[in-house]
Amino acid sequence: MTDLTKLTIAEARDGLKASKFSARELTAAHITAMDSARGLNAFITETPEKAVEAATKSDEKLANGEAGLMEGIPIAIKDLFCTKGTLTTAASHILDGFTPEYESTVSANLWTEGAVMLGKANLDEFAMGSSNETSYYGNVVNPWRRKKDDQPLVPGGSSGGSASAVSSNIAMGATGTDTGGSIRQPAAFTGIVGMKPTYGRCSRWGTVAFASSLDQAGPMTRTVRDTAIMLEAMAGFDAKDSTSVDMEVPNFEAALTGDIRGLKVGIPKEYRLDGMSEEIAALWEQGIEWLKSAGAEIVEISLPHTKYALPAYYIIAPAEASSNLARYDGVRYGLRVEGDSLDDMYSRTRAAGFGHEVQRRILIGTYALSAGYYDAYYLKAQKVRARIAEDFKEAYKTVDTILTPTAPSAAFAFGEKGDDPLEMYLNDVFTVPASLAGLPGISLPTGLSADGLPLGLQILGRPFDEETVIRTAGVLEEAANFTAKPDAWWRG
Repeated sequence: MTDLTKLTIAEARDGLKASKFSARELTAAHITAMDSARGLNAFITETPEKAVEAATKSDEKLANGEAGLMEGIPIAIKDLFCTKGTLTTAASHILDGFTPEYESTVSANLWTEGAVMLGKANLDEFAMGSSNETSYYGNVVNPWRRKKDDQPLVPGGSSGGSASAVSSNIAMGATGTDTGGSIRQPAAFTGIVGMKPTYGRCSRWGTVAFASSLDQAGPMTRTVRDTAIMLEAMAGFDAKDSTSVDMEVPNFEAALTGDIRGLKVGIPKEYRLDGMSEEIAALWEQGIEWLKSAGAEIVEISLPHTKYALPAYYIIAPAEASSNLARYDGVRYGLRVEGDSLDDMYSRTRAAGFGHEVQRRILIGTYALSAGYYDAYYLKAQKVRARIAEDFKEAYKTVDTILTPTAPSAAFAFGEKGDDPLEMYLNDVFTVPASLAGLPGISLPTGLSADGLPLGLQILGRPFDEETVIRTAGVLEEAANFTAKPDAWWRG
């Protein structure tokens, strides 16, 4: 039998319906693959028993002709989504032992469509990071290695565990969350496809909050078609989430027509940064040529407030985080460190429970929201955010999608940027603007660096026009024909 872990979601779906293999066999193959890949540290909690139980139910539904969109497909769930009866940690010490009594809407939607949970994927603590070096449960390792050395590389963040699991074929897909690029950047670093839908397309209910006005769930898979399938299963209106938008969920897979003739693709001149890697610049030019050859019209556009996106983001996101994380105090759930008084218990618990990066962002955010600084920082950042959104709105009067690099570099080694927070934050330079504007974006692998590492391009679209983004991505994917794979060193 074909190695079942190498199938795409679409191939596995068709194979299951044709009874070429069972959901239990597909799940067993991935559980075996997980056992051989512990060196990647992609999972915080593995759930093989629950996976087998779910796969057994999927086989029954398949036999009865009742298959859902993701029936029998083994996936990883980022450990930011609450899963009923399964430890949910947000990769933080402060949530030690927290087992929710409820299910996040996104994961519930996936279970309704027949998906099988292999486990909870590792991440940066509370999704704060660009390299997956801030998890209480240790670093996630990128399955890819440079040609020149065997130095372990970061998988990107915060959805690094999800990205590593999909890239190494130990999960067919995974959920991620994107606040400032946390789906798209790790997708680029690990050679997979990652999509951030429009803000409001997927419910945030039951997802541990980082920055409520930015967080958005999305799929991480190995192909654009798989992303379309998984996004349809995840999305939908949720009355429990006040930011959820009541819109019909399209058949995203049907958008993959392969035809982008006459489509206008914008190229923002502000994204041509000083000192940009020649490899990234060349890949971007190649992407432009591929789309032009497919019949798209290339249009240079201006997004003049782009240079203010990162500073605005790193005021707004920490401010919202400081507010959201105030609930972790040792009283109701998770870690509790006793003290001499209630205030002492609060401070001891939070000091022991939060890692350095989370503490840094809480302090920045609290400062930005404090009396005397609110107008100078937070309010001004929100005004800048509105200008950035207006730039995109203006651009979409003349173009249908926008093409940019996903990240300013390929994956880097552990410790290379950890000592300089500003350098680390620059990893989000191409992804943050779309997050601030709430726009859909997809990253897909389109080439290799000189060191043999994957590089990605991203396509951005109008609000709730994921279909055009997916259609464009499908054409770019076919032109790039990215077939490179990591060499599976972790099995040896």
